[in-house]
Amino acid sequence: MGGESLSAQQDATALAGQNLANVNNPAYADEQLQLQESTPLDTAIGEEGTGVDAVSITSMRNALLDAQVAAEGSVTGSLTAQQSALQNAEAYLNEQLSNNSSSSAASSSTGLTADLSSLFSSLQTLSTDPSNISDRQAVIQSAQQLTEQFNQVSSGLSTVTSDLNTSIQNGVTAVNQDLSQIASLNKQIMVAQGSGGTADQLEDEREQTIENLAGYVNLTTSAQANGAVNVDVGGINMVNGDTVTDTLDTITSNGKIYAASVNDGELTLTSGSIAGSVTARDGTVTTLQNSLDTLAGQLITQVNGVYEGGTDLNGNSGQPFFTGSDAATIGVNGSLVNDPSAFQASSTGQPGDNGVVLAMAQLADTPLADLNNQTMSQYYSQAVGSFGSSLQSVNEQLTNSTSVAQMLTTQRASASGVDTDTEMTNLLQFQKAYEASAELISTVNEMLSTVVNMKTE
Repeated sequence: MGGESLSAQQDATALAGQNLANVNNPAYADEQLQLQESTPLDTAIGEEGTGVDAVSITSMRNALLDAQVAAEGSVTGSLTAQQSALQNAEAYLNEQLSNNSSSSAASSSTGLTADLSSLFSSLQTLSTDPSNISDRQAVIQSAQQLTEQFNQVSSGLSTVTSDLNTSIQNGVTAVNQDLSQIASLNKQIMVAQGSGGTADQLEDEREQTIENLAGYVNLTTSAQANGAVNVDVGGINMVNGDTVTDTLDTITSNGKIYAASVNDGELTLTSGSIAGSVTARDGTVTTLQNSLDTLAGQLITQVNGVYEGGTDLNGNSGQPFFTGSDAATIGVNGSLVNDPSAFQASSTGQPGDNGVVLAMAQLADTPLADLNNQTMSQYYSQAVGSFGSSLQSVNEQLTNSTSVAQMLTTQRASASGVDTDTEMTNLLQFQKAYEASAELISTVNEMLSTVVNMKTE
């Protein structure tokens, strides 16, 4: 009896030490030693106790809270990916964003809004003296600054898209690695439990891997009687017991995410960083890029439509002012850069006529059908304002999701985490119980020794 008690208290002390050692390990669930009264002996006066047995070690893991933490982690992963992408796009825009899509976007001194205004202002100045070479040069320089800004923003947004594609591919690789790890851990857990043992450490590691996986994709899990956990991603089974039944893949041509073994089996990813990257890439970033291209295309079309009918100081006409077709390719006609006198400002052929340059300047206040009946500045301001509203929305959602995730993590720590005060109290109890058991053995030994001595006297 005393020996079993000593052994049980020793096991309990060791387990308390294990818990304290992992007090700062977020993947660890508190473990408790399950004790059970030993089988009693039947005697003439009734059952006589035989001590205590250490039956098993139980993990205090809470499956419901684990699932909630993983689910919220998936939401947070999506929003974090979106926030990162939109913040990168914001940096390339170089504008002061409005979070109200109906408001104008206040520009920085070096953004597209300022450059567009500068061009039309220089055209207005030139219209007062169309033959002035200095004023012509100012228009050309303003146009160059504007086209370079278009090019830079377009290039920046293309970089954001490229980075998102890389992030998606890296996420797919990480997901497939996690799926393989979960299947491997399932196998080890099944073997351990099949032989009558426990696998608390392996279960902790598996839960951590599942939560890591949830950061990339939305998933569901189902626990099996043999200790395994099956995993579905986007509605498709990926892990069944110790087998990886499917993996993720990407299609380069359209950037979509597929289940590798299912023909045209595009996954329905609603959360996780991969879904967030896809949402940002195909949603807000693409919309902004399209708006930028539309604006550049209209600027080219409208300005050239007026300008090509004009005459320069040398009597020549018919040349375009802008080259290219979109934000990535827009540029200023090279002949103007080298010779300001080639600016086709006159509508009559007379050097002092300002018909063309005045018409170009008036485009600043002209609503255009292809820009939703807005002026160029209004269209761009609304596009930037809408982008700012999207970013603000993501920021607010991420703040809320992070708070919920922290609350769930705190709840789980309270339910299944290691409590230092409790473990210290347990240690004192186990120590006292161990000392009492040792005293019991010593007392019994003394009693037996006395009985033996009495027999021999």
